[in-house]
Amino acid sequence: MDADIRPATADDREAIRELARETWHDTYTELDPDEIDETVDAWYSDEDLERALSTPGTTMLVAEAGEGGIVGVAHGVVQEDEGDVLRLYVHPDHQREGIGTALHERLRENLEDFNMRRMRAIDLASNADGRAFYEDLGFEKTGEGTVDIGGESRREVVYTLNLE
Repeated sequence: MDADIRPATADDREAIRELARETWHDTYTELDPDEIDETVDAWYSDEDLERALSTPGTTMLVAEAGEGGIVGVAHGVVQEDEGDVLRLYVHPDHQREGIGTALHERLRENLEDFNMRRMRAIDLASNADGRAFYEDLGFEKTGEGTVDIGGESRREVVYTLNLE
C-alpha cells in the first residue's frame, strides 16, 4: 500500500493519539488495557504533541493512506549529533506494507538535516516485531534500560545506527 508521508500538524493530534492507542493495544498485550489508555493519554496530551510539533531539532511525520486517514506516525529529535526515534507506529492493519520503512527513511533524512551522526531507537523488550524491524534496518542492540508504565518498571532495548 502506498501512503503519503507529510509533516504532522496540530489538526492530527487526535488521530495520532488514536493510532498510538490502537497500536499499543495490539502490540503490548502484556500490559493492562487501562494502563495503556492512561499512558497514551499522558504521553500524547495536546500539550506534549504541540511541543513535539514546534521544538527545533524535532520532526514529526504522519503517513496517510487515502480514505483510511493516518495509518502511521514517526517522531524524532536530534541533540548534538545523536538522533532519537521517539515514536514510530504503524496501524496493525497496515503493518508489513512498507509504511514503517518509508516513515523511518523520511525521518532519518529530516534528522540528518540537523547534523545527526548516530540514530537511536528504544522499544519495550517485549516487542519482538519492533526489535526485528530495527535490526532489519541495520540498527544494533547497544543497551537496555527501563521505563515506568502504570507504576511498573518495564525493560527497554536500545538500538543504535551509526551513520558515518
